[in-house]
Amino acid sequence: MITVHHLNNSRSQRILWLLEELETPYQIKLYQREKTMLAPDSLKKVHPLGKSPVITDGNRVIAESGAILEYLAEHYDAENRLKLTTEDERIESRYWLHYAEGSLMPLLVMKLIFSRMGEAPVPWLLRPVGRAFGKGVQKAFLDKQLATHREFIEQHLAGNEWFAGSRFSIADVQMSFPLQALSARGGAGDSPAIQGWLKKVQSRAAWQRALQKGGALTLE
Repeated sequence: MITVHHLNNSRSQRILWLLEELETPYQIKLYQREKTMLAPDSLKKVHPLGKSPVITDGNRVIAESGAILEYLAEHYDAENRLKLTTEDERIESRYWLHYAEGSLMPLLVMKLIFSRMGEAPVPWLLRPVGRAFGKGVQKAFLDKQLATHREFIEQHLAGNEWFAGSRFSIADVQMSFPLQALSARGGAGDSPAIQGWLKKVQSRAAWQRALQKGGALTLE
């Protein structure tokens, strides 16, 4: 049976969601973040990098969200629920699958880090400087970059029901985490297509079951 090594409040929620969409049996081994918000060292017993998501399936250990999603779709989608029928859809799905972690998430992670430069563990004497520096970087660089990405995604979703086109795919699963983070941090309030897509995702029964099993996501 598949085991999802699930870190609370993390990208591994996407893996639970896909497994629920596929109605594939699995079990969860839950890990709690440390006070530093990093994953516990016990995850290194599963994979040397000690990161989540990671799954085990028999003797296989598979890490990285995109690789896991592709593996599950290839090996456990017996009813072709995620099968895309055209080459254009497959190319589009592959693009967004890689875009999510390769282009969008690095900016969101940087924004999170710079927004917390006025907080612990930064020494309290340096927090005012850290706060000012963090705000400056966000205003001068990150916010402008994120606005460009938000508009790019908004235009795509305005013309497509799902990221690959008319059919739900693993690209939607992959994009769910960064778009939730973008929305939670105030970056999608004036983007009706993104907000509509998020509501559509969150209304899916499989999404709701995954949250019940894996715990709520708090991405602010």
